Amino acid sequence: MSDQYMKNLTFENIAKACEGEYIGDEALLSDRIKGAVIDSRLVEEGYLFIPVKGEKVDGHKFIPDVFQKGAAIVLSEKKLEDPAGPYVLVDSTTEAMKKLAAFYRKSLDIKVVGITGSVGKTSTKEMISSVLEQKYSVLKTAGNFNNEIGLPLTIFRIRDEHQVAVLEMGISDFGEMHRLSAMSCPNIMVITNIGYCHLEFLGDRDGVLRAKTECFEHMMPDALVVLNGDDDKLATIQTVNGKPVVFYGKGQSAESCGDNSQNDNGNKAYAAAVTRSVYTTGIQNLGFDGMKAHFVTPQGEFDAQIHIPGEHNVYNAMAAAAVGLKLGLTVDEIKNGIEAAKTIAGRTNFIKHNSMTIIDDCYNANPVSMKSSIEVLSHASGRTIAVLGDMGELGSDEEKLHYEVGKAVGNDHIDALFCAGSLAKQYAQGAQKTDSNVDVHYFEKREDMTNELLSYVKEGDTILIKASHFMEFPKVVEALQA
Repeated sequence: MSDQYMKNLTFENIAKACEGEYIGDEALLSDRIKGAVIDSRLVEEGYLFIPVKGEKVDGHKFIPDVFQKGAAIVLSEKKLEDPAGPYVLVDSTTEAMKKLAAFYRKSLDIKVVGITGSVGKTSTKEMISSVLEQKYSVLKTAGNFNNEIGLPLTIFRIRDEHQVAVLEMGISDFGEMHRLSAMSCPNIMVITNIGYCHLEFLGDRDGVLRAKTECFEHMMPDALVVLNGDDDKLATIQTVNGKPVVFYGKGQSAESCGDNSQNDNGNKAYAAAVTRSVYTTGIQNLGFDGMKAHFVTPQGEFDAQIHIPGEHNVYNAMAAAAVGLKLGLTVDEIKNGIEAAKTIAGRTNFIKHNSMTIIDDCYNANPVSMKSSIEVLSHASGRTIAVLGDMGELGSDEEKLHYEVGKAVGNDHIDALFCAGSLAKQYAQGAQKTDSNVDVHYFEKREDMTNELLSYVKEGDTILIKASHFMEFPKVVEALQA
């Protein structure tokens, strides 16, 4: 990490921002920190350590250790006896961290692009970052640091050299987006889609829409909202805070919406009438070589090849084009950024091993992303194998939604389905009902499925691995590469 000091984060300002009590040598109040972390192993000289109480470990126990490592100051929920350095006494270290992140973000002269949505947040973040890096120094969310702990830690990584921060924002319940956007205060807010995620907490897609759009209350005064115009729910939003929305999608005024439209016919006519400022025509699916499309923007037109498979990446590229235009990039810079975008581990990442192709897409899963990944798999040459695990937080329709994913396996004529989990038997039933030629293998436990899979695969196979995070399917990827 950079050794630069963090702007405005003096010990005095840290205490004020956290609404805590500074305890220590007052001669140090004007000192600044170089970084802020919650993991004691990451502490370096001049850092702020924020101890967090976890389910198993209380970070406060590491306070003596971090001072020995050179920590400049720490937060604490309890009074410390003979500490080796100054600290700020607060009621809650996690709440103090959020307040400090909000203070730090507002002190920075930087453009913030916020990204949320039910599907495609991370891949859209990567695409937008790839485009913006053609002109700017960009800080982007690392890994899955997109929640109320991860987002402030990402904000603390911003330094003076960064000109744009691209921040992914993930939620599972009402109120979370309020808190995330209060920290990030986006200049541009991108929403990719409204799908079937976290229905256990949000109820239905209208609930998802309400939860995601909480971000509108905490954007910067000049903020722009960029929405997928092919999503029937998002297409109902015409203006935000008095400013017109920028839409992107297929065709300038498509006759039909995206995959979600069939479920909400009441919004179909409205969504179809939405005019897209950035749109694509002539989309070509190149299978594993990616996608090609003709992009039309207010600043000009261009053709680009996206070197990542799946039609959803065309949508990611359109969102990136809209953001790039807002931040002053040329059409050529946008095209170059789209064509430079790459996949990351766990997100449609292609691994070649023993003459097999493993599609590592097992970071997380929901019905829309499952179907997209199955469609990508269908373009492989040789035998195709879908290895699927349960999807979580789908509410009362979870069995039906798993069954529909199984139908997608059949409709795309995947050769074999290996599935594990209590709900995965719905995959098996849906696939068998749709295409009796699919070779279906169902197991309750991932371990049993993996053992059978290892004896089944052979040279030339293409194997998709996908499940919700709690199913621990990265272990399947590891087993296949052993």
